[in-house]
Amino acid sequence: MPPSLNLSQWWAKEAPKGTPVAVTMENPNYSVVEVDGPEAAAFQSMDKGRGKNAKQFTWVMLLKAHRAVGCVAWLAARLWALLGAITKRLISRQGVAVESDKLGKGKILFRFLRGFLVLSLVMLVFEMIAYWNGWHFQKPNLRIPENLHIPETTEIRGWMHSAYLSWLSFRADYITYPIQALSNFCIVLFIIQSADRMILCLGCFWIKFKKIKPRVEGDPFNSDEEEGSNSEYPMVLVQIPMCNEREVYEQSISAVCHIDWPKDRLLIQVLDDSDEETIKILIKAEVSKWSQRGVNIVHRHRLVRTGYKAGNLKSAMSCDYVKDYEFVAIFDADFQPNPDFLKQTIPHFKGNPELGLVQARWNFVNKDENLLTRLQNINLCFHFEVEQQVNGVFLNFFGFNGTAGVWRIKALENSGGWLERTTVEDMDIAVRAHLNGWKFIFLNDVKVPCELPESYEAYRKQQHRWHSGPMHLFRLCLPAIITSKISIWKKANLILLFFLLRKLILPFYSFTLFCVILPLTMFVPEAELPVWVICYVPVLMSFLNILPAPRSFPFVVPYLLFENTMSVTKFNAMVSGLFKLGSSYEWVVTKKAGRPSESDLLAAAEMESKPVNQPELLRGVSESELMELNKLKEQEKEALPPVKKSNKIYKKELALSLLLLTAAARSLLSAQGIHFYFLLFQGLSFLLVGLDLIGEQMS
Repeated sequence: MPPSLNLSQWWAKEAPKGTPVAVTMENPNYSVVEVDGPEAAAFQSMDKGRGKNAKQFTWVMLLKAHRAVGCVAWLAARLWALLGAITKRLISRQGVAVESDKLGKGKILFRFLRGFLVLSLVMLVFEMIAYWNGWHFQKPNLRIPENLHIPETTEIRGWMHSAYLSWLSFRADYITYPIQALSNFCIVLFIIQSADRMILCLGCFWIKFKKIKPRVEGDPFNSDEEEGSNSEYPMVLVQIPMCNEREVYEQSISAVCHIDWPKDRLLIQVLDDSDEETIKILIKAEVSKWSQRGVNIVHRHRLVRTGYKAGNLKSAMSCDYVKDYEFVAIFDADFQPNPDFLKQTIPHFKGNPELGLVQARWNFVNKDENLLTRLQNINLCFHFEVEQQVNGVFLNFFGFNGTAGVWRIKALENSGGWLERTTVEDMDIAVRAHLNGWKFIFLNDVKVPCELPESYEAYRKQQHRWHSGPMHLFRLCLPAIITSKISIWKKANLILLFFLLRKLILPFYSFTLFCVILPLTMFVPEAELPVWVICYVPVLMSFLNILPAPRSFPFVVPYLLFENTMSVTKFNAMVSGLFKLGSSYEWVVTKKAGRPSESDLLAAAEMESKPVNQPELLRGVSESELMELNKLKEQEKEALPPVKKSNKIYKKELALSLLLLTAAARSLLSAQGIHFYFLLFQGLSFLLVGLDLIGEQMS
């Protein structure tokens, strides 16, 4: 036992000696005595003993008991609510819809998981029978004949005991090695990806330490010149592609129309691909309203809607008047740029003829809406502040985000323009521009407000497109990358890091290692995964991911579990894109809620303070469309509050939940502590997602 250190005696020895002083108060019953010397410790211990009487001790214990009871009650309430949701959605099927697999999407993966689940349940029952009969063996190794005592024939008790012994010998001789080899391969990929993440974080720290960021020298607009002279302002085209965006069209058009730029050097194109007639009329009326206010804005609607967003942008760039413009800024329908957006981005092109793209950062107006939006915010903050900023500073290349960016039109034309061959047209044009020698700049300080998907269904579809598109693009771009004239290390960065490591390897090892191999090792304990692979390194990587969003540190555990939960969706999308399956060219518009930003609220208040006669603002709308518009507005006023959609049941996530919980039960027989807790919480995470209990359903 280590010796105790009495700091009070040490302090008394070091304190300066003096004469004892006694101070008597006016009340003769009380006195305060200050004693200096060896007797002080005795007085102090007596005072401490008097301070902690039985009554105070009882109150402290009652408070602790009250706190413990409160925690238990909270956990019980949460568990009861979870059981109620399971009963409601799985048994009684109230207000739920089962996920449908269009065009066979995900059917093969679901059948694999279902078969794996059935096999694991059978093995769990078999292992439990063996355990209760005392047939289990401690510390299994890769080769049973060398390291494990097999009972003799006379010791075998019945056919089940014999079958169990045959299973032990079979799994050690034929199953353990393939699982161990696959697990080692995934661990190597895991280490490489973790090293890449560490290098990116070190690059971000270096940028912060050295205060490196793109800067504009001098006054780009020569404010000393005469007022009214716009010669320093280049011609800028702003495009807002949208499709059935009823919730956000008004605020996005309003935000773009408030951009501070000379009106004669700015043109706004609202590229409306809506196939609902009512939404088309609303958007056209909104454009007409701003046109009457003096904004140079046009409404374009395609008759032949092919190629999704790429086809929409390609059609808009084919207009004759586009040749008069030098730059084009693109904003998706839920983006609300600040008035100074162009003044913060356009000056970077001046004196930099090789610069093809200036990308701004996204800022989310609904990041605190629910747990799902908080977890998305963590991911995207790391993507912008670390990945894109580091690649922009050191490589002058990153994937275009599809919105909140300004392109030099010459760079677009030189790279072949917008192509309709994939669902990630933004990444496609960025790769082709990089192969043609154009440079990119990322502005981490310029932020454009936008929305995050608030429902799991919308987020899941978005992630499927974001992970299937890059693999489809990789198949198409690989020959062009190999034969391009860029340097070898740039080709290696594109192929090995940009595509393979971050788009293919990451979803592959996440799903294979944590959703397949880990539960397998519970039934084949000879191939156990190291604890550092399951716990230490993932937690460290999660902390690194959360660094750009420090307010999200309390969500580090939910973030780690949710990222593993999303691996099944990302893996399925990656495979469909790599092998060009039916869902690789599927585009579903992400559902928006129409959350206003602070600038939108201020603009709305300003507009309300200046009432304008409606007919004067709608001169560009026909009489029949005006009548239809008035009818729509009356219907919106009389409409009932939006009804939430029915929740969905996601079969693959539910199957994985049951599989991981089964593996957690099996791990108890092997006394594997950290494995049990990881499998338990990861299984519950899959259960919550499979029952659609994360995020909000949107009407």
